Amino acid sequence: MERTFIMVKPDGVERRLAGEIIRRFETRGFNLVGLKLVQPDRALAEEHYAVHRERPFFGELVDFITSGPVVAMVWEANEAIKLGRSMIGALKPWEGVPGTIRGDYTTEVQTNLVHGSDAPETAEAEIALWFKPTELL
Repeated sequence: MERTFIMVKPDGVERRLAGEIIRRFETRGFNLVGLKLVQPDRALAEEHYAVHRERPFFGELVDFITSGPVVAMVWEANEAIKLGRSMIGALKPWEGVPGTIRGDYTTEVQTNLVHGSDAPETAEAEIALWFKPTELL
């Protein structure tokens, strides 16, 4: 079993899609081991997106993720990271495949509803950043 960090971003919460996103992971057979509604502060957002710190869009990412509440989750499944990312779909809406979360619900690159860890090391770091060990099953 592998764990991954999945986050419904502010646009997904605002559009009331958190329940649909959670349903998709549950239906697929993932096990939910951590969930919370969080209003990220700037420090948390900057640490989460630290890998992009030198990129020109870093400030926009931080502004966006702190613009409203997010639903932070930890899911467990076999190949959770690869499977989760395939369920999320392509970043660019015009590359989105119907049946994926982004393929079904996004129209813009910047507001793309959901984040998913891209590697085991990233998942471990993101889970530790967003959750205390006592908050996980």
